[in-house]
Amino acid sequence: MTPPTSPPRSVLVVGGGAAGNAVTILLRRAGVAVDLIEAKDDWNATAGSGITLQGNALRVLRELGVWEQVRASGFAFGSVGITAPDGTVLHVARDIRTGGDDLPATVGMQRPRLQRILIDAVRASGAHIRLGTRAETLDQDGDGVTVRFTDGSQGRYDLVIAADGLNSSTRAAIGITDKPEPTGMAIWRVAAPRPAGVTRTDLAYGGPAYIAGYCPTSDTTIYAYVVEANRDRASIPPETYAAEMRRLTSGYGGFWPEITATVTDSAKVNYTWFDRLLVEGSWHRGRVVLVGDAAHCCPPTLAQGAALSLEDALVLAELLTSSDTWDDALFQAYHERRIARVRPVVDASVQIGQWQLDGVRDADVPGLMGRTMTMLRELP
Repeated sequence: MTPPTSPPRSVLVVGGGAAGNAVTILLRRAGVAVDLIEAKDDWNATAGSGITLQGNALRVLRELGVWEQVRASGFAFGSVGITAPDGTVLHVARDIRTGGDDLPATVGMQRPRLQRILIDAVRASGAHIRLGTRAETLDQDGDGVTVRFTDGSQGRYDLVIAADGLNSSTRAAIGITDKPEPTGMAIWRVAAPRPAGVTRTDLAYGGPAYIAGYCPTSDTTIYAYVVEANRDRASIPPETYAAEMRRLTSGYGGFWPEITATVTDSAKVNYTWFDRLLVEGSWHRGRVVLVGDAAHCCPPTLAQGAALSLEDALVLAELLTSSDTWDDALFQAYHERRIARVRPVVDASVQIGQWQLDGVRDADVPGLMGRTMTMLRELP
């Protein structure tokens, strides 16, 4: 007689960004029943301008089965240029291949395109998806979590994965009081046509702002950005965003005049403060566990935000699908693996910005970047 089989484990993933989508795909591949809820009706399918994906992010995307789509949709390159504000190229450095020698060092992509690729993979996985839905209450016991949703329904799960971002309501609901803190910088971003000749990221330090840079995101597009000291958001009317970004970028040479001329639609310009977050202590309470920006966030000075979130998803899914017991020991093992890797990246990302805020002229930015990226070549 065949012994009865136990029912498949069930997981609720809260949040449909990079970390939430990735962990859903990986758990579904292992046969875990997954519900994914996302607060936004459009699943963030049109949000954002561009994203820089370094090799350790590409390594996870390959594991998710979407690397070929990413490669076809993005723009791969292997170096970064440092320029003077007038556009003079001062130095070109080869990027470290943090994903291994069989992947490009870096791929630039339009962020909405990456999100659509991940959305399609989540849908194909067979996960149950509910958009425009939030978790209202979480009631835990020794065996699982009962979740009541904002539409009045409820569900019972073996585990809840909080992937609901920097201002995670799930993090707060389980009593973790860590909150993001502004670093003192802010960034203006916009998608723009790619000038002929832009084939890598170039960064200008100094000039009218702290940093002005751009990254190719396809054969025809880039995203451009400029970093300054943060301002009171209320003092910048959204309808003036394009004019403000043009004002900041008009002092840069090289490809910038061509880029600046295309910044005309304020609705396409994004203004965001830089924040730092690193949840201290364990990243779980009972059977609720944090991933991605809900657990950590850093300024994009090393372009590692999405990569770290994707790695969280990979490590957590690996531990969950290789263990018969989901308990504190497993979740603590997840935290210990991740904190040793995440903390140096968060600290380095913040330090690079702080050196600029403090006007430190002899700061070893290349050395810090090199040491951090070399560490990321190791498997997570």
